[in-house]
Amino acid sequence: MEHKAHEEVVQKPETISTPHHHESVETSDHSSHQHNHGHKGHVDHTGHEMMFRNRFWVCLVLTVPVLLFSPMVQEWFGFSMPEFPGSQLIGPVFAIAIFLYGGVPFLQMAVPEIQNRQPGMMLLISLAITVAFLYSLFAALTNTSAGFFWEMATLIDIMLLGHWMEMRSVRQASGALNELAKLMPDEAERITSDGQTETVKVSDLSTNDLILVRPGASVPADGQVEEGHSEVNEAMITGESKPVNKEPGVKVIGGTINGDGSLRVRVTATGDETALAGIMRLVEDAQNSKSNTQLLADKAAGWLFYIALGVAIITAVLWTLAVGLQLDVLERVVTVLVIACPHALGLAIPLVVAISTSIGAQSGILVRDRMALENAREIDTVVFDKTGTLTEGRFGVVDLSLADDWDEARTLSLVAAMEGDSEHPIARGLREKAEESGAKPAQVSDFEAIKGRGVQATYEGETVYVGGPRLLDMLNLELTGEFSSFTDRASGKGQSVVYLVVGNQITAAFALADVIRPESKQAVERLHKMGIEVAMLTGDSEAVAQSVASELGIDTVFAQVLPENKDQKISDLQKQGKKVAMVGDGVNDAPALTRADVGIAIGTGTDVAIESAGLILVKSNPLDVVKIFELSRATYRKMIQNLIWATAYNVVALPLAAGILAPVGFILSPAVGALFMSLSTIIVAINAQLLRRTEFTVQTA
Repeated sequence: MEHKAHEEVVQKPETISTPHHHESVETSDHSSHQHNHGHKGHVDHTGHEMMFRNRFWVCLVLTVPVLLFSPMVQEWFGFSMPEFPGSQLIGPVFAIAIFLYGGVPFLQMAVPEIQNRQPGMMLLISLAITVAFLYSLFAALTNTSAGFFWEMATLIDIMLLGHWMEMRSVRQASGALNELAKLMPDEAERITSDGQTETVKVSDLSTNDLILVRPGASVPADGQVEEGHSEVNEAMITGESKPVNKEPGVKVIGGTINGDGSLRVRVTATGDETALAGIMRLVEDAQNSKSNTQLLADKAAGWLFYIALGVAIITAVLWTLAVGLQLDVLERVVTVLVIACPHALGLAIPLVVAISTSIGAQSGILVRDRMALENAREIDTVVFDKTGTLTEGRFGVVDLSLADDWDEARTLSLVAAMEGDSEHPIARGLREKAEESGAKPAQVSDFEAIKGRGVQATYEGETVYVGGPRLLDMLNLELTGEFSSFTDRASGKGQSVVYLVVGNQITAAFALADVIRPESKQAVERLHKMGIEVAMLTGDSEAVAQSVASELGIDTVFAQVLPENKDQKISDLQKQGKKVAMVGDGVNDAPALTRADVGIAIGTGTDVAIESAGLILVKSNPLDVVKIFELSRATYRKMIQNLIWATAYNVVALPLAAGILAPVGFILSPAVGALFMSLSTIIVAINAQLLRRTEFTVQTA
């Protein structure tokens, strides 16, 4: 897969930003406290978390004298504070300080919402605390009412606490990004032209530099092993817990951890072109993108602003008609506006987004498009490309038949010797079969390639051949008995057959085919249990396709399909009313991946810049497709649960604030309403964190 890596990657950031409802002016959020760290519009949550934390503690301390000198609080708890000249001003003065220090930031964050004419959460919060402040100030100056400075002070405290907890939760949810940022070491050992090593900053490395990776050290950049053998832990990139063997010619990924051996690595990518940087960019972009559910929450916040104003107006009219124009009426209206703040609604979706994206990254699922992950829950048909997805894209021995007087070990030993130097796919498949069995190559001589027919050599004084049907034609040999039946069965499955001939007698027959991945059958079974149909798309012959489909239990087969026609097959399924996901390698499957409702690209740890798919699997493991659907469904459940929790608060609180239970003597105070709002926020945050307990039904590590 060839792509311009810089289009999908980002340099290692010092501060990782994550999404929540304070993202951008365009969505009526608080851009007034945005800071760029390489990406326009990203928010420094660490700085804001500290800001809200510090203001919370200061305002909490300032609230103590406001509470102690509040006549209402003194009456409730049966105590009195000493009176002295100016003592009646202590509460209002401290409350004003709280408003200016803790409340004004909310007013500043509401400005973009007013400018864009898109009312949202910040405007509601600002309206609540401003109305409470002005009403209390009016009451204090006219001495017509006790006001509720203490309610305003505690409301601001709770708002600051809620924002602090929210940003802390989002920061913790994005811990995967922070951990990824820490993976890349700061320094590397570069090998100079005279063979010596010099310690340099990773940022100073260039493509084609030769570096030394010592045992236990982090690989500082993407590259290819030139010398040495070791096992490298790639779990942080691919999710694969088993260390991966590395030897000359094999690629390594920057940020992975070397095992017990030393490696000399030729650098192929550095900085923002590395696979790790690409993964970070994909994860961050996904967290910053918005899903349908998130957009619904944003709209709901705007609607709630108008609903709150509407309820406040109705409250004012009805209470005025009932009791006349009194301060109690104004207090009811203020209470409605104070407790209409939908803070939990703002946290409901973004926190789930951040957590689910992090879970995906830890499981080898990279989300390029949030909509793709959300839509995955609706998929009822998955179409797999065959080669390289359900299969490994390489020839392997799938069946073997031997003459009565030959055993498998001797046969494989001879084949290993005959095919030892050939890079032909079939020869490589035969050699790998021998290596897997532990067979040592036999001693042969006079090796010679027979063009278009196979190879020959001398073994124990006899001429030995390895080749296909054309070799048998050349030697005038006919298939009989078991070898004839074996060949017919293999041909019926579209498999290639290769023969070992010793002297003038066929001694073995090998059936070779594109090797099916061991996880493919389990993946199909799991998808069926989830109620999802499975189809396969391939350019191979009908016989080959049906053979693979039969072994895996696939429902629908599209065979002999040209790459340019693959997207048409997806379109045909969609016309039948199906919601289709396409799983392919992202290159010749690009049109089909784009056409599908959800495109899933089978990638590798070193190639994550895939433009045509919304979801990318770091490992080429079809079982991870099952994880996508499980994660999508779990994420959606959490989103809906959080929306219910967040909106239920307002559904209950607004009528109570308006005084619907006043006839039975229950009046909801602004402070109690704010407390319930804070509890709603905490419930939403905890519920989102429970998404981390999602257990995948398949384990691919």
